[in-house]
Amino acid sequence: MRTLITGSRSSQLARRQTDLVITLLQAAWPELEVQVKVYSTRGDRDVSSPLPAIGGKGVFTAEIETGLRRGEIHLAVHSLKDLPTSQAGSADDLCIAATPLRGDARDALISRYGLPLARLPAAPRIGTCSPRRAAQIVAARPDAIITPLRGNVDTRLRKAMTPDYDAIVLAAVGLVRLEAASHVTEWLPFDVMLPAAGQGALAVQCRVDDAETLALLRPIHHSATWAAVSAERAFLAALGGGCAAPAAAYAEITVEETGRPVLRLRGLVASPVSLPGEDRIGEAASEPAAGPAVVRVEGVGSPDQPERLGRRLAEEALAAGGRAILQTVREANPQGRPPM
Repeated sequence: MRTLITGSRSSQLARRQTDLVITLLQAAWPELEVQVKVYSTRGDRDVSSPLPAIGGKGVFTAEIETGLRRGEIHLAVHSLKDLPTSQAGSADDLCIAATPLRGDARDALISRYGLPLARLPAAPRIGTCSPRRAAQIVAARPDAIITPLRGNVDTRLRKAMTPDYDAIVLAAVGLVRLEAASHVTEWLPFDVMLPAAGQGALAVQCRVDDAETLALLRPIHHSATWAAVSAERAFLAALGGGCAAPAAAYAEITVEETGRPVLRLRGLVASPVSLPGEDRIGEAASEPAAGPAVVRVEGVGSPDQPERLGRRLAEEALAAGGRAILQTVREANPQGRPPM
């Protein structure tokens, strides 16, 4: 049996996710040897700038994809939400070869008061650098003060306990995978905080011409997860232009009373709220963020045609006010950097 080399980011969470994929592979192929090559990505090196300012999606994957193309590694493990929706990579030579069973897709609130979002003190300072999270936080708590937050999970958890923040919001799956779920004050429901497309899912990427690696990855692929994230990514892509406004999507396969399985997708487009710079943390409390416009859509379709459902719901979102939101955002952001 051959030896596979997989690429991974250096963070504790990235290594844990890579180990999860290795465990699945070795369960399917007991004699398989897997080695890990660690890469430092731009998103890991720059921990002070808001992610949209340094390129948005792709800042955690570009260096690893380069290694994949050069033949340094056979496969790469990514958080699926970090991959651009237009393609698994920036060209057709790479593909998402497997998506294992999805983890928890929710976001989680951590508060030093031990209080849920609705019961936080007036004008709560809530830490995030995600425009998607910021827009939905302010939609639920119009008095919230969005305060920048970067760093790995441990760093963010430490910051959550300081006077700079009343609460922070993180992806639930990272906390679960790092065995840090005990810090969670509230698991935010989807009607309050819809996740990023692909959140909670892993993407195992390889070269399209590497038939042997593609065959080795086939047993760890979870088709229901792939159907769900394909609908979510199609929704985001169909909004157009990399979706310059905060957007979110979550899909899952459910069973109707008739016993027929359907794919249910929820999507959201919102106008962004103000995200102050890192150097303005001390000033942010005097200026509550303006409330966003929010468009929500929901629908069902066939699990066999997830992209069709995603495109249809995107068209509904655009017609319901999303197009006007996107036009306003693009005029204010001519470089078209998509938020995360």
